[in-house]
Amino acid sequence: MEKTNNVSKFILLGLSLDQELQQVCFVLFLLFCAVIILGKLLNIITIKRSERLNSPMYFFLRYLSFVDICYSSVTAPKLIADFLVERKTISFVGCIAQLFMVHLFGGTKIFLLTVMAYDHYIAICKPLHYMTIVNKHVCSWMVVASWAGAFVHSMVQTLLTTQLPFCGPNEIDHYFCDVHPLLKLACTDTYIVSVIVVANNGMISLSCFVVLVVSYVVILVSLKTRSSKGRLKALSTCASHITVVILFFGPCIFICMRPSTTFSEDKMVTVFYTIITPMLNPLIYTLRNEEVKNAMKQLWSREVIVGRKLKM
Repeated sequence: MEKTNNVSKFILLGLSLDQELQQVCFVLFLLFCAVIILGKLLNIITIKRSERLNSPMYFFLRYLSFVDICYSSVTAPKLIADFLVERKTISFVGCIAQLFMVHLFGGTKIFLLTVMAYDHYIAICKPLHYMTIVNKHVCSWMVVASWAGAFVHSMVQTLLTTQLPFCGPNEIDHYFCDVHPLLKLACTDTYIVSVIVVANNGMISLSCFVVLVVSYVVILVSLKTRSSKGRLKALSTCASHITVVILFFGPCIFICMRPSTTFSEDKMVTVFYTIITPMLNPLIYTLRNEEVKNAMKQLWSREVIVGRKLKM
């Protein structure tokens, strides 16, 4: 079938059609977005400027914070702006670009979380060889591999979507452009494409989740031989990461690991893992980590002292 495309823009139906609720959501999500950006920037600056936070774990956490900012920034600004307008539109090119960026940053986050689990496994199960196995060179290549893997995944999703003909309906029942809502608008049979999309999403989400689960099962088994103090320290190190993994992978697998169908709950589930989870991540990693809290206190004290000297 020859590809035809008569659609130059799409209409986003957003989270709700209730005007009063949209005004409330505007203030709420604007606050969420500010918390995400400020919290992540604080994490990045603290890790970058602290001499104590120089282990591979914080190297990966810094990049995870950067990816979270990018991930939320792809959808949140458009969502917030659309709360103030009655007709929510996005150009065809803008829609495809948004789809690509969502999968690029989302995929990078999945791979980084998996890499961080491997880092925890080496740190706890092979502590004597930790700095040799997970050195700066290896860490850098792991980050590059995460970006590269996410880029390939995103390109597959984007190319599959752009090859479809769009010749009629242009209302997307979502607040941003994603593959499943767009498949519903295509003027052709999308069964094969939807199977490839689900296989691609599912393979990445499920395989990474299995690696994460296996890593932590091995870690928990190895802790049986440790002292109670060593066991508590190791569990404290892993607890924050496990919490973030559950909060992100749970909703993500719900969306990705099923046939190309949409449910009314999809919008709220997507809000949870694209906006709410990134907002909670700094609190999770900071409140349960004494090293980060102490580093933040030292950074704040240093800035206060510098500020007083400049005033004198």
